[in-house]
Amino acid sequence: MSAPSLVTFSTVVARLRAAGCVFAEDEARLILSGARGPDELDVMVDRRAAGLPLEHVLGWAEFRGLRISVDVGVFVPRRRTEFLVERAAALARPGAVVVDLCCGSGALGAALVAALGGRAEWHAADIDPAAVRCARRNVEPAGGAVYEGDLYEPLPATALRGRVDVLLANVPYVPTREVGLLPPEARVHEARVALDGGADGLDVLRRVTAGAPGWLAPGGSLLFEMSERQASRALDIVAADGLVPRMEVCAEREATVVIGTVGR
Repeated sequence: MSAPSLVTFSTVVARLRAAGCVFAEDEARLILSGARGPDELDVMVDRRAAGLPLEHVLGWAEFRGLRISVDVGVFVPRRRTEFLVERAAALARPGAVVVDLCCGSGALGAALVAALGGRAEWHAADIDPAAVRCARRNVEPAGGAVYEGDLYEPLPATALRGRVDVLLANVPYVPTREVGLLPPEARVHEARVALDGGADGLDVLRRVTAGAPGWLAPGGSLLFEMSERQASRALDIVAADGLVPRMEVCAEREATVVIGTVGR
């Protein structure tokens, strides 16, 4: 749409501020640039004012310089998770076989493959049908494949077992009793399956690490994000399943990444 008038911009900012949006000016610019007319603009502002995450209002999230399509109800990729992709990119080489488990919108795999110049064999999977529909729009145009199912179950075993160089797993790790304490943007507007990691937050992780050695290539690595307080237990789980564990931390982004590598 054409550039908005100052009055329109000011009106949108005022509505967003009244709803408690801290970055009202920035959000107003994004909403105004995305609206295709005054009616859609009103709907978008109303939805944001009602508490819908900005990314769901816009229909996309920025992640490592990419515009990732994000549908309502689908997990929004966090900026701190860019650190996980950075660590994966440091390990991977062009032509790597990449698998993105619990892929959500497919943001992690998309960012990693972009960092590899598009030169990768790329597979993604999620159990949530809404996430799979969204991921297909982000993954398939870039040459990847998306599967619907529980962790490794839908992956093409004959083609992939023992060949995966980088296994990304954005596993849910919030303990069940703490899901209700999450901000409304997550608790109300994202699928619980993308958040709830079971009693101690590590249930899905245990299943991922148990299966990882059979899918990873010699020297291949599993990477996942974890809270700092859970990292020690996560390292023990990785080691118990036969992978060589290590942890990397980015204090600036409050991000903790655990890496488990298969010995050569």
